[in-house]
Amino acid sequence: MILYGLKNCDSCKKALAQLRAAGHEVAFVDIRTEPMDATQLADLLAHHGADILLNRKSTSWRNLDETSRSLPPQTLLAQHPTLIKRPVIFTETGSFVGWSREVQTACGL
Repeated sequence: MILYGLKNCDSCKKALAQLRAAGHEVAFVDIRTEPMDATQLADLLAHHGADILLNRKSTSWRNLDETSRSLPPQTLLAQHPTLIKRPVIFTETGSFVGWSREVQTACGL
């Protein structure tokens, strides 16, 4: 299991702690220092859609100008990885975005 997020993100910390406490081996990747590549972003966008993957409630989003906000989602997420809704979790069965009850259940919690 791989969890992509930010080391200071409360949702990411909570998800990581709960997954490890449940016995899952979880590798953590900080998207600020190791951004996702174009293929990963394209796959996530195809599977989940920009409405799920792009965090429009974040401070990063509010700090963008209108020109940046109008960029294609893949370009925007590649340039500003902190706009990715977190955590993004890859398991053997698929990928999950966020830390909702549905994601927790899908991850065996």
